Amino acid sequence: MTALAELTVPEELSARVPAEQRGSGRDDVRLLVSRGTRVSHHVFRQLPELLRAGDVLVVNTSATLPAAVSGRLGRARVVVHFSTRGDDGRWAVELRTPRAGEAAGTTLPRPGGPAGAFVTLPGGRRLVLEEPLAPDGARLWWARVSCDVPELLRRYGRPIRYGYTERDQPLCVYQSVFALPVPDGSGSAEMPSASRPFTAGLVTELVSRGVLFAPLTLHTGVASTEAHEPPYPERFEVPETTARLVNAARAGGGRVIAVGTTAVRALESAAVAGGDVRAAGGWTDLVVTPGRGVRAVDGLLTGLHEPRASHLLMLEAIAGRAALARGYGEALRRLYLWHEFGDVHLLLPQENAHTSHC
Repeated sequence: MTALAELTVPEELSARVPAEQRGSGRDDVRLLVSRGTRVSHHVFRQLPELLRAGDVLVVNTSATLPAAVSGRLGRARVVVHFSTRGDDGRWAVELRTPRAGEAAGTTLPRPGGPAGAFVTLPGGRRLVLEEPLAPDGARLWWARVSCDVPELLRRYGRPIRYGYTERDQPLCVYQSVFALPVPDGSGSAEMPSASRPFTAGLVTELVSRGVLFAPLTLHTGVASTEAHEPPYPERFEVPETTARLVNAARAGGGRVIAVGTTAVRALESAAVAGGDVRAAGGWTDLVVTPGRGVRAVDGLLTGLHEPRASHLLMLEAIAGRAALARGYGEALRRLYLWHEFGDVHLLLPQENAHTSHC
C-alpha cells in the first residue's frame, strides 16, 4: 500500500485537455516543488531558476506510439492496446471494451484471453492470443500478429486515451520535445509524460545556465489505470555517454534529477552499488520501492499520480513518506491538476541552512 492510499483526488482535478489548449503553452502548467517537507509553488517555465549549474536532467527519448487499434473479437468490438514487442516477435497486448455515448473514444477493462482467440484488425490483419504475460492472466497477453505492427499503428493506430480526458488528440500532443523515433518503430505505448512541459526554448535556457541533459531510453508499456499494479518488464538503454555524464556530475557535486519515473527505472537499472552508472540495456523488471531505495538519482520531476498508484512507492523511495504526504496535501489544497496533461511535481533533496537556495 502506498503512503497516500487514503487520499481521494476529486474528479474535477483531472486535466482533461493539454496545457496549450487551456493556457499559453506546454510550459504553462504549475510546478509544485518539494525540498523535504518544505513546499513552494511555481510555473513550469520558472524551472531554470530552481536548478543550478552542474545539475543533470535525465530524460527519456522514447517516442509515443499510436498504440490503440480497433478490432473485432468474434462479433464483439474491442480496442487493442499494443504494449511491448517481445524478443520472439510477439507483442504484449491488452484488449479493452470501447465505450459508447458521451464516453466514446475511451475504453473499459475486460478479462484477458482466452488462448487461441483471434482479433480481426483493420485491413484484414489478424491477431491471435497465445498466453498471459503474467500468471494471473488478467490483463496483458502475448499475441502473434499477421503483419508489421509499427506499420499497422502508423496506418490505423491512435494514442491510448483514458476516460478522464475530454476528447481524442493528435499524436503530436503525446510527444515530448525529447522524443526520438527509432528505425524499427519501437516506442512507448503511453507517453513518458513528465517531460511534456519542456519546450525547445526552455531547454535552451537551461543549457545556457549550465544545466546538463542526459538522454536514455525506456519504452513504456500499457499502464493499469484500474488495478495500479507494478509495471511489467520494459526495454531500456542507458548509453555510455549518459553514464559518464551522470557519474561526472555526482563526483562534482551536481544533482542527478530524473525526468519521469521511466527515467528513474532505467537509470537505477544501470546503477551499481555506490551509485555509479554503467552503460546497460535490455529488459528491466526493477521496481523501485522504499525498501530498495535509489542509488544514482537525487531528485525527480514527475506528474501527480493516483493515490494507489505503484509509482508512489518510487517517489517515497526518493523523497521520503513525510515529504510525499506534505506535497500531495498541498497539491490537493491548491487544486493542482492530475494525469498526463496536468501539473508537475519536482522533488529535490532537502537543503540545510548553510546551503544556498536557488
